[in-house]
Amino acid sequence: MKNEIQFELFGDYALFTDPLTKIGGEKLSYSVPTYQALKGIVESIYWKPTIVFIIDELRVMKPIQMESKGVRPIEYGGGNTLANYTYLKDVHYQVRAHFEFNLHRPEMAFDRNEGKHYSILQRALKAGGRRDIFLGTRECQGYVAPCEFGSGTGFYNEEGTHHLGTMVHGFNYPDETGQHRLDVRLWSAVMEKGYIKFPRPEDCKIIRPVKDMEPKAFHQDNVQSAEQLLRDLGGE
Repeated sequence: MKNEIQFELFGDYALFTDPLTKIGGEKLSYSVPTYQALKGIVESIYWKPTIVFIIDELRVMKPIQMESKGVRPIEYGGGNTLANYTYLKDVHYQVRAHFEFNLHRPEMAFDRNEGKHYSILQRALKAGGRRDIFLGTRECQGYVAPCEFGSGTGFYNEEGTHHLGTMVHGFNYPDETGQHRLDVRLWSAVMEKGYIKFPRPEDCKIIRPVKDMEPKAFHQDNVQSAEQLLRDLGGE
C-alpha cells in the first residue's frame, strides 16, 4: 500500500501511564502501548496536518516486564517528594499503520499527494524519525526502524488470548473530528498470540467528553507542501 508504514519500536524503558494512577502522584504503566501513544510515535516519524495516521495493529515481541523506581518529580512550588513510578522494561514491538487524508481540513487539499507523503514517510523512518521518539514519556527514549510486520519470532507466538482490561484508546481532537471538543475514547483491549488489533477511532463505543477545544489553524501560507518538502530533501 502506498500509504502504509511498518516498523519496529524498541527501548530500555517505557511508561504508558494508566491515568487512574496519576491521582496520588504515582504512575503505573499499562502493560502495552495505547493507540494514542503509538499514533504520537508515528507522528514523530513524520506528520503534517494534511494526513491522519490510523494504527492498525501492534505485535508484542518481548515478554511484558515491569520495574519500579523511586522518582523525585519536579515541584515548581518547592518540596522534596519521592514518588514510585512503575515502568515497562526492555520493550520491543512491531507496528503496522497507515495514513489517510484529513477531510476535516479542506484548506489542506493542495497538499493531498499520497505518493509524496509516502516517500517522505519512508525516508523519515529509515532515518529514525524527524523528531525524537519517546515511549510514553520524555525520560523513556525509543528507537524505530523499518521491518516487515509479522516477521520473526515473538515471545507470545504460542500463547492464547490475553484480556488486558479497559484502557484508554485515544483522544478525539477537533482537528480530526470537525467538532469543537476534546473527547477521550476507551476500549477493552485483547492480545491474541502477541497481536493487538486496534479498532478505528470512530468504531470505539465508549467516549467521554473532556473539554471544549478549537482546532489549530493551518493553511497554504504556513504549511509547506509535501512536494516542496520532498524537493528540499533531495527527492523527486
